[in-house]
Amino acid sequence: MIQSETLELLEWSRLCQHLATFAATKLGALASRNLQIPATQSESIHLLNQTKEVYLLESRLATGLSFEGIQDIGESLLRAGIGGILSGNELLAIATTLAGTRQLRRVIDAQEDLPVLNSLVAELRTYPEIEQEIHRCIDDRGEVADRASPKLAGIRNQIRSCREQIYQRLQSIMQRHSNAVQEQVITQRGDRFVIPVKAPQKDAIPGIVHDTSSSGATLYIEPNPIVSLGNQMRQLMRQQQTEEEAIRQALSEQVAAVQSDLERLLAIATTLDLATAKARYSFWLGANPPRFIDFGSEVESRGAGEQVSRGRNQIENSITLRQLRHPLLVWQQQHEQGHAVIPVDLLIQPQIRVVTITGPNTGGKTVTLKTLGLAALMAKVGLFVPAREPVELPWFEQILADIGDEQSLEQSLSTFSGHIRRISRILNAIGREESRGAEEQGSRGEEDKQDGEDGEEITSSSPSSALVLLDEVGAGTDPAEGSALAIALLQYLADNALLTIATTHFGELKALKYEDERFENASVEFDDVSLSPTYRLLWGIPGRSNALTIARRLGLKPEVVELAQTYVGGASEDVNQVIAGLEAQRRRQETKADEAAQLLKEAERLHRDVSQKAAALKERENQLRLQQEQEVQKAIASAKAEIGSVIRRLQQGSMTAQDAQAATQEINQIAQKHTPPPPKPKPGFKPQIGDRIRIPRLGQTAEVLSEPNENNQLSVRFGMMKMTVGLEDIESLDGQKPDLPVKPKPAPTETPLNKGGKGGSQSQPVPTIRTSRNTIDIRGRRVADSESEIERAIAQATEAGVLWIVHGKGTGKLREGVHEFLKQHPQVERFELAAEKEGGAGVTIAYLK
Repeated sequence: MIQSETLELLEWSRLCQHLATFAATKLGALASRNLQIPATQSESIHLLNQTKEVYLLESRLATGLSFEGIQDIGESLLRAGIGGILSGNELLAIATTLAGTRQLRRVIDAQEDLPVLNSLVAELRTYPEIEQEIHRCIDDRGEVADRASPKLAGIRNQIRSCREQIYQRLQSIMQRHSNAVQEQVITQRGDRFVIPVKAPQKDAIPGIVHDTSSSGATLYIEPNPIVSLGNQMRQLMRQQQTEEEAIRQALSEQVAAVQSDLERLLAIATTLDLATAKARYSFWLGANPPRFIDFGSEVESRGAGEQVSRGRNQIENSITLRQLRHPLLVWQQQHEQGHAVIPVDLLIQPQIRVVTITGPNTGGKTVTLKTLGLAALMAKVGLFVPAREPVELPWFEQILADIGDEQSLEQSLSTFSGHIRRISRILNAIGREESRGAEEQGSRGEEDKQDGEDGEEITSSSPSSALVLLDEVGAGTDPAEGSALAIALLQYLADNALLTIATTHFGELKALKYEDERFENASVEFDDVSLSPTYRLLWGIPGRSNALTIARRLGLKPEVVELAQTYVGGASEDVNQVIAGLEAQRRRQETKADEAAQLLKEAERLHRDVSQKAAALKERENQLRLQQEQEVQKAIASAKAEIGSVIRRLQQGSMTAQDAQAATQEINQIAQKHTPPPPKPKPGFKPQIGDRIRIPRLGQTAEVLSEPNENNQLSVRFGMMKMTVGLEDIESLDGQKPDLPVKPKPAPTETPLNKGGKGGSQSQPVPTIRTSRNTIDIRGRRVADSESEIERAIAQATEAGVLWIVHGKGTGKLREGVHEFLKQHPQVERFELAAEKEGGAGVTIAYLK
């Protein structure tokens, strides 16, 4: 009972309603609204693995998992199982469900790293033969199709023929008695065909009256000549109905034969839809998968409650829930334009059993309790938790809560009575779990009693794996008695429950932390300036009393506040000042942390800026290099043109040694003009007397004692040693190498082979130079007209040895004709297409003999 009360107090049904909106099928939505809480941790882990794998699969698919065609066919399967005849629409729903689940299985089978989902659909049978038979017999409207059986097709042909005869005879009657007919229309009453006849002229068309209009002015009469045809039509319709029922019954029997498999199929589809809804809801929440931890340690009870750690089974695992948000508040913010959700941090060490949260009213204490309770429930059912990674919390077997007021005038319950009754149910639930645990432990052996060193009996106690959430514990009665009762209750829960979170206003509960290491304090922050809570949870610091401060700032007479202060006592004021100091210190640390985070962001921004500027400089360098290469190419082309001009002048006149000498000098001048000046060398390191230098090969740092001599050697000293080293063996402290003097080389003697730049092996082949005299442009002409012009150009360019023929690219026919002509010409040694920069496929170079 207390479990259902807890779900109601935590508003679990609202969360399930939100989850149902992410389901794709009616069955998935129904399962989401009635979400079952697992009874074992292994089942929760299995559900979490389902959600993780669907989450991964959805991230890979462009449109996510599709549940198109899957319908709720559970009632249809039950009726078919007891011999019922399913309708055409029900059979069609079964067929589409089979197709939809088969498509789901194909998508999952295509992924090899989804073991949980693959095992879920491994034994899924979708019976394609039943699906095909249903589609063969039932059309898209849910009607039995003519192709279902030859007998049905024959009956329907007879029906169509009979209907045509009836229509023809009725049309003929209406034409003969047009004055008696109210309207030229054929209609039906029941399964009989009738025509509207004016009431005063009913005798003009004898027959059976099947209906009358509301005014009585029109009678719907079946003329006597078609009564026999109507009877025949009725018989055919009955035969059709019988045949359709026989077909649907045969299909229903096929479905009933595999009822259990189809029910299993429906359950698997529902499980997949529920897991998909969980994954999509978790994605929408921005939640992360939780990990269940072994929280707490086994303790011993000795004497009057002294706690001694046994030292075994101590597992250092803390509850880690950073930036935890309340899922219902997130929904309210997104869909109902609620306030921004302020997250809380829950970091609880494994030795902690009780956390007391203090602070002002409406400060967020109750919301913190509900947020933790919902997070524990979400993890149990396989949902992700809306907190920052990593998400680590225990698997609580029971989640028990006493939140809110349980006043009841009808049951004569006060606030205190309501709390006590609910807390009693919580303690009883924990006691039942302890009994089960004791039975399990007793079956494993006699380990319940041990003898201590002082001879006292030591009783081993293992706390119940329960999460207890108590709101305003001990409230609603006399403060002194309520405080005493709260202390006793929390100490009992520290011994018997895995974790208890309690909110309170009692100052005495704040001191429990300093008496028992299993207790921890937390508080909700309060802004003294704005006199309002900030909804932030502070750990390790109890909340201080703000009543007198608020009263003073709200204008209550100072003498009244000061008198109240005397009743409170100086010790309470000192505690409040200490707490205020701790809060101020925490705020200063948080401010410094924020400043450090801001500096880190600024450093990251500067790093991005520097990286972008470096990339821009690199791009600029590449552009300059490309521009330089283009300038070099232009200079080379200009030099080639000038050299070609020199060569043409030589070719036009008689060759003499003086002309060759002059041409050589002119070409050298051209080379000097177009050759870029060599880069100026950077000044190197020049060691001076007294400088500190490094000798890399010795791994030593030395002092220079003398300047380098003519052999590039100098004296150095390191430690107590002096030695002579060469300039090439030293470098400056920042890694610079010294300048080495270059000895002049003797000038080469002039020989006949290199004189004038011609002759012997030193001569270089003259480059092929394109000029106006050895270039012909035949673009746009026909092949026949071009041959004579090429012939004349070859005769003129024989001395140059090469002919440039510009024919263009076009369709290529002119180029092919030119090549055929050149192949057969006796003065052409060979020919080739020009380089790409010289025209490529639009220019042919012919080398002449």
